[in-house]
Amino acid sequence: MTFPPLPSSLEAALAERGYDTATPVQAEVMRAEAAGRDLVVSAQTGSGKTIAFGLAIARELLGESDAIPFSEGPLALIIAPTRELALQVSRELAWLYGKAGGRIATCVGGMNPQQERRALRSGANIVVGTPGRLRDHLERGALDLSGLKAVVLDEADEMLDMGFREELEEILDAMPETRRTLLFSATMPRPIEAIARRYQRNALRIATIDEGRGHGDISYQAVTVSPPEIENAAVNLLRFHEAETAILFCATRENVRHLHATLQERGFAVVALSGEHSQSERNQALQALRDRRARVCVATDVAARGIDLPTLSLVIHVEIPRDAETLQHRSGRTGRAGKKGTAVMIVPFSRRKRVESMLRHAKITADWTDAPDREAIKTRDRERLLEKLLEPVEVDEGDRELAERLLAERTPAQIAAMLVHAHRASMPEPEDLIANTAEARREAQKERHRPGFEDTVWFRMALGRRQNADPRWILPLLCRRGHITRNEIGAIRIAPDETYFQIPRRIAEKFADAAARSAKDDGDDEPVAIEMSESGPRDAARTNRKRHHAHGKADTQRAKAKPAFRKFDKAKGKKDGKPGKPPKGAKGMPKSKKH
Repeated sequence: MTFPPLPSSLEAALAERGYDTATPVQAEVMRAEAAGRDLVVSAQTGSGKTIAFGLAIARELLGESDAIPFSEGPLALIIAPTRELALQVSRELAWLYGKAGGRIATCVGGMNPQQERRALRSGANIVVGTPGRLRDHLERGALDLSGLKAVVLDEADEMLDMGFREELEEILDAMPETRRTLLFSATMPRPIEAIARRYQRNALRIATIDEGRGHGDISYQAVTVSPPEIENAAVNLLRFHEAETAILFCATRENVRHLHATLQERGFAVVALSGEHSQSERNQALQALRDRRARVCVATDVAARGIDLPTLSLVIHVEIPRDAETLQHRSGRTGRAGKKGTAVMIVPFSRRKRVESMLRHAKITADWTDAPDREAIKTRDRERLLEKLLEPVEVDEGDRELAERLLAERTPAQIAAMLVHAHRASMPEPEDLIANTAEARREAQKERHRPGFEDTVWFRMALGRRQNADPRWILPLLCRRGHITRNEIGAIRIAPDETYFQIPRRIAEKFADAAARSAKDDGDDEPVAIEMSESGPRDAARTNRKRHHAHGKADTQRAKAKPAFRKFDKAKGKKDGKPGKPPKGAKGMPKSKKH
């Protein structure tokens, strides 16, 4: 659909940028039915919604003219959840309203607040900002909303998820009731509907998201791996797709830091985005991606919000999203403006059911597959390399002379092999993955045993989490009691009331004898009991579950037989919520701290 008649300044700006056809969300907000009304718009990221709400508020900004009239305060306010998204919106509106005299002030955390206040005082007619910084300017008297005609809440669902409800309500309450309110959100949970009811009047609902699946321009894949193979799978996925730009999502900044270092070590041109980076570092990272100096970005959910990279075609969920909405927001970084994209989730075997449920909730159909192995990557490399080397090129006289000299000293086959080798040398090596079969996983588990621990015996000690058991003092205790070194102690499994640990079978008898003798020599009235275990931690855990289940049934029967009373008494044996005394016989155990 072509754009309807617009003010000449906006038509000229759109023509310069090559906008000749309106996207579905842009067409919907410019319908006659939507003119002047409050709007609740459900639109997918990358659907052109920034230009959509920019055009939707044109009447409030321009009136019947082609230029924005002078005003002492802002006429339009756009609120975005993150700095990156706010800066992106500012850039888009700057060129859209540049010919109409638009003066835009951007107010975001991490920037100089004094410069922002000067921009507000200089007569900015459009203000774009994040909730926290906007509220700060409002409370200091630097932001005057008395003349506001329109407000846009961009990605409102994310702002509520990030805990900005209080800031949003304070800002909205300070606006004149006659303003127009436009609410844009990829999802419409109940809190969004509550805000719409409170702050909008006779709002028009517009939904442009395909109900059949989360995003029509994104193909979804789910790759199942064993937990230790997650990073290797991420490396192979990057190598297999060789996307022009890719983004990998992690849950925490620590994981972003670790994966960023891992990919750097393997030879990828990679940048990181997380809450620990300053605004200057974020800008540099994004510029490196735009300049093609970097091709991979590792980021947290919040840090990546609002990133718009035209060349981004691959999203990898290294850690599973917390819900269906987060999945859609992450994946929406690709497949934008009609381009195709791929979103891949790396799924540990134990989390498959949870991911399947999330995909059903999001109405997304994903292809379940294995991570690409070394052979599959090499096959793709050969195809890409052949395609690239067969492309027509223009050569000058110097290049032609060099080619003739090479042909004189080497055969064509040798030159072609050297060329292939030179191209391949710049590519990071793929990782060797465990085959996705039960037998292969069992064999790999055997290979991961430490040398000397192929044949072990489980021992048990009568201390667990309830007694503050911790490997930091358990290891010295076992070394002292068993007359061994910490290198002779295998896996340690701490249960609620007991701890299991492995000792190589060749020294098990010696360890058991020493532990029994040293118990008498420790001088404690009640030394910690250490004994050989026939079953090990797995059977013990199964017994504990059965015991807990039996107690649960007994408790249910007692609850039915007696009236229920709330107990407000303190637990016996504890005073003021302090933990009990350290167990006797555990010398070197740290003292409990007050909570």
